Amino acid sequence: MTNFHFIKYSKLYFIFSGTLIVLSLFFMIHYGLNFGIDLTGGSSLNITFQSTQPTVQELRSDLSQFIKGPIYITPVDKNTVSIKCREDISQETQTKIKDELNKKYKINPEATNFEWVGGIIGEETKSKSVKAILLSLIAIILYVAFAFRRVSHPVSSVKYGLATVLALLHDVTIPMGVFAVLGKFYGIQVTVPIITALLTVFGYSVNDTVVVFDRIRENLIKRVGANFEETVDKSLNQTLVRSINTSFTTLLVLFALFYLGDVSLKYFSLALILGISAGTYSSIFLASPLLVYWSRKKHYKK
Repeated sequence: MTNFHFIKYSKLYFIFSGTLIVLSLFFMIHYGLNFGIDLTGGSSLNITFQSTQPTVQELRSDLSQFIKGPIYITPVDKNTVSIKCREDISQETQTKIKDELNKKYKINPEATNFEWVGGIIGEETKSKSVKAILLSLIAIILYVAFAFRRVSHPVSSVKYGLATVLALLHDVTIPMGVFAVLGKFYGIQVTVPIITALLTVFGYSVNDTVVVFDRIRENLIKRVGANFEETVDKSLNQTLVRSINTSFTTLLVLFALFYLGDVSLKYFSLALILGISAGTYSSIFLASPLLVYWSRKKHYKK
């Protein structure tokens, strides 16, 4: 078993995490999140070409004469692309687009279709997501506080719940900051699958943090370690290999999905990769050192 002094360098962890969170919040406020049409409303067009498809730049240039706003083009496979915009394209314009593309590139009319996605569904999805997150955070604090009620010294059981929630916010804020940058410079949209991935990170991160806290609880009951700081250090060393191995095997699958999977799952898997990586870091280097920091603060007040 390793014997690394995690708590000794806790200030470095806090500075590193704080910097990432501040940068992520800055990007989210300054750039904003580029929400997809499934959340804001708009038109979706799938085009299948009879031969090799044109480049994204060529398509965007051809479509700009019919669509005024931003145009988001994603290759689906060798002959098919997905085109999305926030405008409600009329039937007449749809026909003109099909005729223009067919004249220049030869498309398959039967496999080319328009679809309108209503913004009401998107607003409802965002509203429900926010409510789900808030209720989840409250439930996590209450559950963790109840589960760790036997170890309310030197840190109250409520603070175990607060540390878990702070780690969660860390794990979700960082991926959102990354997607704010990707949306600004590469046109990557935040869609329902990405929101789903971020909600999945909630469950994964809680599980990882609670496993470490559970070992701290066991060691406190057994009186392992001369003080709370030493107990936390020993607990982190005991769970380190398990946390890394679990995350590593999960990330292997997600990286395979990101590089080899369908384009529709590319950014879903990226959100999970970012969230799980941040979650593994926070469960080891953020949540438990926070408990030690609070215990020291309580001791100094006394």
